[in-house]
Amino acid sequence: MTEGNDERHTVQPQVQLLLDLEHVSKIYGDVHALDDVSLQVNEGQWLAVVGSSGSGKTTLMNILGCMDTPSQGSVRLSGKALEDMSQSQLTDIRKDVIGLVFQKFYLVPHLTALENVMVAQYYHSVVDQDQAMRALERVGLVDRSHHLPSELSGGEQQRVCIARALINEPKLILADEPTGNLDEANEKLVLELFQQLHEQGTTLIVVTHDALVASCAQREIMLSHGQLVGEHWNDDHAHQAYLAAGGRSALADVSGGIPVDLLTEDLPVGFTGSVEEGVPRSISQQ
Repeated sequence: MTEGNDERHTVQPQVQLLLDLEHVSKIYGDVHALDDVSLQVNEGQWLAVVGSSGSGKTTLMNILGCMDTPSQGSVRLSGKALEDMSQSQLTDIRKDVIGLVFQKFYLVPHLTALENVMVAQYYHSVVDQDQAMRALERVGLVDRSHHLPSELSGGEQQRVCIARALINEPKLILADEPTGNLDEANEKLVLELFQQLHEQGTTLIVVTHDALVASCAQREIMLSHGQLVGEHWNDDHAHQAYLAAGGRSALADVSGGIPVDLLTEDLPVGFTGSVEEGVPRSISQQ
């Protein structure tokens, strides 16, 4: 019995990468919105991206969401290089693989909650009202399905957006400040929905300024001036399993050339500004 237990603890599954970024930069003239970012995200991971305004978070999300392309480097999604795809192929990726949730709700004002969810189905040329209703049921809004956005609270509107993002059963949910316009009660409801999605195996990448939202994720990374300068794991078991199966630290490819002034700004809880050869270390690396 002991041997069997030991075997279960020592055998580790292989990391199934969903995203693999290698030396990704986005350059506008003299400005590096992203600067040599390398990052791996395995399937089912919940990742929070933190950093101050102008740090490159939205640029990173736009590239991951196939709404922009890198100036340099490679982005692979399920093993396929996005930079080699046509615009038509990238559109297919967005509608088949990715669900997008924004801080602004982007709901059509003259459509009901149900119809706003069904809008996403038109991209597949298949409209299924029952499926859309089930998506609203998942976010607890069946009884509000025939209300216009103006008749819904901010939290209810955001949950409609999440239902819309879920309608095509994406592998990856990208959420940009999803709780930024919500009060505490509605923030809690959205985080509970994200937890349910995570438990069901959906990969979540959430950009946030909110320390509470970030702490709900398994893993946090920090961007500053387009560079990846910090990493912290909130789930030690997931971290150890990730490393044991060959996963790479977000700081593994970071050179020692990060200016010291980038390391002196306030870091989120769980990060440290201590420097080793010019590179900040997360608590998980100490």
